[in-house]
Amino acid sequence: MLPSVNSRSTPFETPRPPGIPDDATLEANGAHIGELRFNALRLFDVGGRDQDSALFRLANRLHVRTRDQTIVDQLLFGEGDLYDASAVAESARILRSTRYLRDASIRPTAYHDGRVDLEVTTQDVWTFNPGLSFGRRGGKSSAGFELEELNFLGMGTQLGLGYESDPDRQSTALFYRDPQLGSSWWNLSTKYSDNSDGRLAEFALLRPFYSLGARWAAGLELSDDRRVDSRYDLGERIDRYQTRARFASAHWGFSKGLVDGWTRRYSFGLTYDLHEFDAAPDAAPAALLPASRKLVYPWVAAEWVQDRFSTTRNRDQIDKTEDYALGWRLRAQLGHASAAAGADRDAVMFAASVSRGFEPSARQSLLMAAETSGRLEGGEIANGSMTAELRYYFRQSPRRLFFVGLSATAGSNLDADRQLLLGGDNGLRGYPLRYQAGSKTWLFTAEQRMFSNWFPFQLFKVGGAVFFDMGHALGRDPLGAEPRGLLRDVGFGLRFGNNRSALGNVLHVDFAFPLDRDASIRSMQVVVETKRRF
Repeated sequence: MLPSVNSRSTPFETPRPPGIPDDATLEANGAHIGELRFNALRLFDVGGRDQDSALFRLANRLHVRTRDQTIVDQLLFGEGDLYDASAVAESARILRSTRYLRDASIRPTAYHDGRVDLEVTTQDVWTFNPGLSFGRRGGKSSAGFELEELNFLGMGTQLGLGYESDPDRQSTALFYRDPQLGSSWWNLSTKYSDNSDGRLAEFALLRPFYSLGARWAAGLELSDDRRVDSRYDLGERIDRYQTRARFASAHWGFSKGLVDGWTRRYSFGLTYDLHEFDAAPDAAPAALLPASRKLVYPWVAAEWVQDRFSTTRNRDQIDKTEDYALGWRLRAQLGHASAAAGADRDAVMFAASVSRGFEPSARQSLLMAAETSGRLEGGEIANGSMTAELRYYFRQSPRRLFFVGLSATAGSNLDADRQLLLGGDNGLRGYPLRYQAGSKTWLFTAEQRMFSNWFPFQLFKVGGAVFFDMGHALGRDPLGAEPRGLLRDVGFGLRFGNNRSALGNVLHVDFAFPLDRDASIRSMQVVVETKRRF
């Protein structure tokens, strides 16, 4: 058996006290939940696991701790309920998925008179973000300034104002999100962005299938987006056009909850999807102006989810509990657009996805996923695509891991406003962003990952990686040059796990060296970006 990932234990690894039966025995005995105790750890454990410094003491005083009621609102059980180990485990996963908690665990602490007491342990992160951001990918830079609070008054509410400049546009955005409106499972989200090439307005009111046992879901989504889009080849913009996209969708779904280890869900909805295209202001006429489309269609969907999950540390994050699914997850959706419903064509709309995880041994895990979508028009597929991904992890030690990733996408009669691109902004780190375009792409990555004990200023966990990327775009893009063949790069980088704040998950600083470059490509690319994974 592998030793613990950490050199010393954390409050989230505390075993259940002796004398408390295991989960199967508690459920068989019909145990009920007794007292719920909440153990909210301070932002910095001054004098304990963290150093006693003036900065940390000040941060603890200024930080507004997540309210107990905010935690209670996300639990799938309450005092007096029958003990359900699956609901307890899923509640911990829900808490760990929030941006304002560093970690969370739920464990039994006492068992008496047929009742089991539970302790909910959480630790906040710093959620107020006043500052600058910077990134660089594929030889292009982005920067921004934001003022955002991701746990307003300890209630989980998010609001903010920010400015961002990237290779596509400059944006000033205002957003508000309440993930549990009025202590319910309704999620309210709004955003308005004033951009250099247009504007974006979004509104969503959703009650998702928030758990495996959730019996119903519903929602309304609206968006109105005006922007200038571009086509790329060899890292350069080769065409521009203006896009007006309006979208509206409403849905309702039902489920019997978790039955024999599976959740089956069924949904019905109606979607309005309009895309109109015109020449971009102050630009030459587009060489390839996409055809406008108006799709209005009712749809039905079915989803199956298997209750098999696991946790680990030091895999895609640094020194943080990670949840991942091992069971099957399948979803299929079918709709029909017609002139009678207001569409500009008759089309069958289809989408499907499947994922599954495997653990061949205690040291190995394999995650596979695939999805497809498109339209069937006049007996032919339009805007069809199929994507498949494989992620393999081999645990060499608690602080060393070997990773292999393989992904591929194939398009069929893609709409003119959709490109399949491969470059420095989507995995081929040694090359310019949006470098190759085609009707099919694939990418292979191998990484040796290292997770150190280095904890600078007790703010960032540090890791490192040595990597090899290889990819290829196949098929001719309508406006692009002939594909350049196989592209490879090697490199190394540092990883900074930002588990003290909600600003980001893992900061990447990579130095990549292209092996198949021409004179137009630099011999070294520097990539700086924040990503959800290592």
